[in-house]
This record gives sequence, structure tokens and C-alpha cells, in this order.
Amino acid sequence: MTVTETRQQAEAAPELTHREILEILVGLLAALFTAMLSSTIVSNALPTIIADLEGSQTQYTWVLTASLLATTVSTPIWGKLSDLMSKKLLVQLAITLFVIGSALAGMAHTVPFLIGARVLQGLAMGGLMALAQAIIGAAIPPRDRGRYSGYMGAVIAVATVSGPLIGGVIVDTSWLGWRWCFYVCVPLAVISLVVLQRYLHLPLFKREVKIDYLGAILISVTASLPLIWVTFAGHDFNWVSWQSALFVGGAIIFGVLAVMVENRVAEPLVPLKVVRQRTTALAIVASMAVGVAMFGSALFLGQYFQVARGYSATEAGLLTIPMMLGSFFGSVGAGQMVSRYGKWKRYLIAGGVLLTAGLGILGTIDHTSPYWWVGLGMLLMGIGMGMMMQNLVLAVQNTVDVKELGASSASVAFFRSLGGAIGVSVLGAVLATRVKDLMIQGVLHGPGGADAARKLQEGGSDGTSLLDVNHLPPQLAELVRQSYGDATGRIFLIAAACALVSLIAVLFIKEIPLRRTVAKLDEPIDLD
Repeated sequence: MTVTETRQQAEAAPELTHREILEILVGLLAALFTAMLSSTIVSNALPTIIADLEGSQTQYTWVLTASLLATTVSTPIWGKLSDLMSKKLLVQLAITLFVIGSALAGMAHTVPFLIGARVLQGLAMGGLMALAQAIIGAAIPPRDRGRYSGYMGAVIAVATVSGPLIGGVIVDTSWLGWRWCFYVCVPLAVISLVVLQRYLHLPLFKREVKIDYLGAILISVTASLPLIWVTFAGHDFNWVSWQSALFVGGAIIFGVLAVMVENRVAEPLVPLKVVRQRTTALAIVASMAVGVAMFGSALFLGQYFQVARGYSATEAGLLTIPMMLGSFFGSVGAGQMVSRYGKWKRYLIAGGVLLTAGLGILGTIDHTSPYWWVGLGMLLMGIGMGMMMQNLVLAVQNTVDVKELGASSASVAFFRSLGGAIGVSVLGAVLATRVKDLMIQGVLHGPGGADAARKLQEGGSDGTSLLDVNHLPPQLAELVRQSYGDATGRIFLIAAACALVSLIAVLFIKEIPLRRTVAKLDEPIDLD
């Protein structure tokens, strides 16, 4: 087929109607919602889960980290496969894996078994994140994609911030129990599988399948080492130590090897020619900061309301509604405006300003901050996050051909997940250290002085008994609440600095007019 014939065929190819697109989106977004929900629904339930399964603090961390790690390292692999194979087959496989992982997690009777099930869930989540972007990119031209990407961004944002609320309600409901935090995801995933089987029909590009196995291994190791390092650093060994040097040095070495391999293979998992493009490179930088806000906010705000302010798990979830509403309206509203006017950079800039401002406000909170002030910060952060998340992907998709949509979209999702995973671990470590320092200072100025501070420094190194405030003596419980509340602001200041970096990055992105065709008409395509 000649380039001219391909161009004519692409122009003449019938576009999907609004109804046909919505039929696809119903199944796709249902699966995506359950996948994203599973990543945060356990945050308020984890204390109960670990206590019931008699797990340790390290295992507590890994229940969260394992799924994020699996999601991060698998995203580029799924994305590349979507450029080489049937997207419908792959998304059905990802949903099936997710259902199996969720069922196994609900049946877990030991923490290692639960962690293994969470890894399976994470692998499926990586597939759903990458494939959802690729399917929308393959079905809808960029000029019309904003409104539908807005729906996706809203679903992701709402699922992320509502997870702690749903998890808290389940745990606080005596006749359900924590196992339903995993079981609740299964029915909706099965429904999405049925809907996609019925309505998802996309053109299949005929290409020889070549899997970059060496690149997959190197990328996985490169992404895993920093996550493992920030998980154990500060607990099992010092941040500045020979163990830290091994982790950091290993990540750098494997990263260089991964770049060398991806630069030479015929079908790279992460197409460097795309990543080198100005738009993609800047979008990746911005996406990492958005990932820190998206994953970190739901986790640490829930803990702030429960530990520092004394609310129940359900109440803590309800108090994050401003962030949920902001994310929803920011994503849907920006998506509608992009589709109507064809301009997208202005919404990235506005989102970056609002995200930085919201995190900056949250950086000032302590254990006495009025709720309206905290709510304002959450609202601004939510709007900014919603405006940026999907428009960053849209900006990248608009610069590449349909044959590279999967890999390019997955690259942005990969770095967003990587930023979120590393950000959660680093911010958690900073928070734990700051809480401990504030508590020691409080004890030093109280009865017992230095002797009490020494006992606090030596005991409860994992912080579990100290943060179980409901079972502490009143005076100590109040000290824990004050320390935790006053320490939370620091981690949001760090997140605000990351958001400022993302704002600077989007300022330098060059706005390219959104094309009205799925494929770039100057490149040949082999259609069925």
C-alpha cells in the first residue's frame, strides 16, 4: 500500500460516533476505576489488615509498595505490546489478571501471600493504565480526544481520592470486614470485561511481534532499585551508607544499560526517539510531579485526619471530598474546553499554578488548622491535578503516530507512576522522621526529660505502637497527634516544590495544533 493510498484510506475511514465511543468508555473506565481504586482503598484498612494477619511494619510498607512497583515496571511493557498486538485481547487479559489478583488478596491468610496477590494486581493495573490511554488514542482523533480524556482523568482522580473513603467505610462496617476491600473490585471488573467484549472493535495494525525482553528486564530493575531503596532506607540502614550507595549506583548502571539497549533494538519498549522529543520529555518531567500529588495526597491526608485530628476512617474519607470534586471538575471541564477550542497548553499552565498553590497551602497546615483552610488547599490541588493529568498525555499523543501511541502514552504513565511510588516512599520517610523528632522534643520539655526521650528513641522504631493513639495514655496520645499534625505540612511543602517543577516544565512545552485524524497522514499504515 502506497503512502497516498494510506492517506486516502485514513481520511475515508469512518469515525466512531459519540455513542460508540461512550459504549467503549463504559467498559474501559469501569475497569480503570476498579484498578485505581485498589491502589488506595487499602490505605485506611491497612492497620486492621496487618494486625489481623500479624504482620510487621516492613510488610505493612510492602503491601502498598508491591502493587505500585509492579504497576510501574509493567506499564511500558504493556504499552509496547499494545503497539504490536490486539489491544482488545490485551485489555481483556489485564482485567482477568486483576480479577484473579483481587480474589486472591481477599482470601489471604498471611502477609507474604497478600503481597504476592498485590503484585498480580499491580501487573494488571499497569496494563489497564497503558491500554486505556492507547485505546482512546487509537479510537479518537486528538482534536476530539480532550472531552473523553477528561472523563478518564476524572475517573482516575475520583478513584484515587475516594479509595480511602470506601476502604474506611468497609472496615468500619462490622458485617463486611477488610477482605471486602479486595472483593468489592471484582464485580465491576467482570462487568467491564463483558462490555468490552461486546463493544470494543479497533483496527488491527499488521506488524511482526518483536518483544524486547532484555530491555524489559533492564527497565524493571532500573525502576525497582530506587523504590526498594527508599522503602528500607532510614529503617534498615541509613540514607547515607554503603547499602544506599549500592542501590543508587546499581540503578544508575542498569539505567545506562537500559538506554543503550533501547537505543539499538528494533522495537524498544520505551521509544527513545519519542522520549527525546521536547513535548514528551517535558511532559514526563511534569507527570512525575503530578504522580507525587496524586498518590501521596490521598494517603497522607487520610492519615492526617485520622491521627492528627482524631477522625474515624470513614470521616477522614468524607473530609477529602473537596479534593475529589476538584479533580473531577478540573479534569472534565478542561477536557471539554480542549475539545471545543482546540487549545491545551493554557490548561496545563493553569493546572500547574493551581496544583502548586494548593500544595503550598497544605504545606502550612498543623494540628490546629481550620478545616476551611485545609479544604481550600485540597480543592485547588484537586483542580490542578485534574487539569494536568490527561492533558499531558494528550499533548504527547498529538505528536506521535498511531503506531507509537501505546509506547508513548505508557512512557508518560510509567514516569507518573514512578514519581508517585518514589514520592510516597520518600514523603513517608520524611514524615516519620519529622514526627519522631517532634515527639522527642515534646518529651524533653515534659516530665522525665532526657530519660523519657531516650526511651522513646530506643523503643517503637517502627512507630506502630506510638501511632496507635486510641490505645495510648491521654497525655502521650495528645503529643502524638500534635507531632503528626505539625509534621504533615513539611511533606506537602516538598510536594509543592515538585509541582513548581512541573509548572516550569509545561511553560516550555510548545503547543502543537490538535490534528483531526487518529493517524498522522504523512506516514504509511498497514490496515486489515
